[in-house]
Amino acid sequence: MKYYLISAIILLLVLITPFEAVADELINKGDSINLEKCMEIALLRHPGIIASKNTVNANQGRIGQASANYYPQLNWSAGYKRLSAESKTTPSGTNTADTNQYTSSLSLNQNIYDFGKTSSQVTIQELNLESSRSDLENISEQVLLNVKKSYYGVLQARRNRGVANETVKQFEQHLEQAKGFYEVGTKPRFDVTKAEVDLSNARLGLIKSENALKIAVANLNNAIGLPDAPEYSIEDNLTFQSFPITFEEALSEAYKYRPDIRSISAKVRAAEYSIDLTEKGFYPLITGNAAYNWTGESLGSINDNKSWNIGATLSFPIFSGYSTTYQVEESSANLSVLKANEELLRQNVFLEVQQAYLNLHEAGERIPAAELTVRQAEENRDIAKGRYDAGVGSPIEVTDAETVLTNAKTTYIQALYDYKISQANIEKAMGKSRSKKLDDRS
Repeated sequence: MKYYLISAIILLLVLITPFEAVADELINKGDSINLEKCMEIALLRHPGIIASKNTVNANQGRIGQASANYYPQLNWSAGYKRLSAESKTTPSGTNTADTNQYTSSLSLNQNIYDFGKTSSQVTIQELNLESSRSDLENISEQVLLNVKKSYYGVLQARRNRGVANETVKQFEQHLEQAKGFYEVGTKPRFDVTKAEVDLSNARLGLIKSENALKIAVANLNNAIGLPDAPEYSIEDNLTFQSFPITFEEALSEAYKYRPDIRSISAKVRAAEYSIDLTEKGFYPLITGNAAYNWTGESLGSINDNKSWNIGATLSFPIFSGYSTTYQVEESSANLSVLKANEELLRQNVFLEVQQAYLNLHEAGERIPAAELTVRQAEENRDIAKGRYDAGVGSPIEVTDAETVLTNAKTTYIQALYDYKISQANIEKAMGKSRSKKLDDRS
């Protein structure tokens, strides 16, 4: 029940927040923002959410349209004709003068009893509204997942750039050291050339990592719905924090809170009511009607013809060419399709939760192993540098050790990223992509 309330609050925030009022104040140049802020901006600005919000509004209007049949229908009409002398006759004979004819009519129609057709139509539209709200929440969940992936992608790219920058500095120091050894005659020219090549390769790697960071930032801007956002920085939370949950718990949460499951469930119930509605096409319809009519040769004449009527009409569909029967068959088939799709969705949810759970544990197991590899690679690099400093090592050992360390650090960063993404995926699979902080603000 708690998560239904949270979802309703978030949905209300998305529906009532003015778009224009916040557009220019979301991010200022030089701001430092966190993941929750990025998610909040996406909920306000992402075009997919805005489109889905208006779909909800359209379904809200359809409820009013369906409810209109509960109320009386009042219509007024007026007309004017110019009658020629040849076309008009009076009790005393032919009138030789052209005349005017004014008409006015006021009519009232009221549905008295339709065997529940109107109530069924209203219920169907209410269920469609419920489904569209769940669709809005589902789109929001997907948008938030994309924000998380893009956010962690920026952090990964930024850390990789840091590793590449550190590698460049290490090879710059190695080049200076090789030049010093060469100048005093303790090392050959090969060491200098090798160090220069290594430094050039490291600088190429740094260029690539800087470009990867720019692309990651562009992806994040697009994910939050601000492709032209000013330059800003984000907080680094790419650290390992265990996300303890069992597969059974995750699956139970998914079946309970997934908005796409709730959406298709509402569609199934709407289809069941649609069958009931089409079957009522076999039943009669009772309506009441009343009218007041006025006809005269001039506006405001007191001697003009006036009349009124009131009554009721019973309409009974005796034979419609089997149209109603076929409509019932169609509605039944549509219900079967939706039920099959509902079962397919539940199977896909099971698979999605299972994959996310396995990926989460696999990434969690890789992190300590990757962390150990980094420490071992650092020790290996220090040994290689020590040997080279002592004059007993080769530059190839230094290069290999530095490359191994760079790869180890990159692998460790990848493991941290994979764990964060796996956690985001399993939260999305459970229908809980929103963080507690974001829920509290809502």
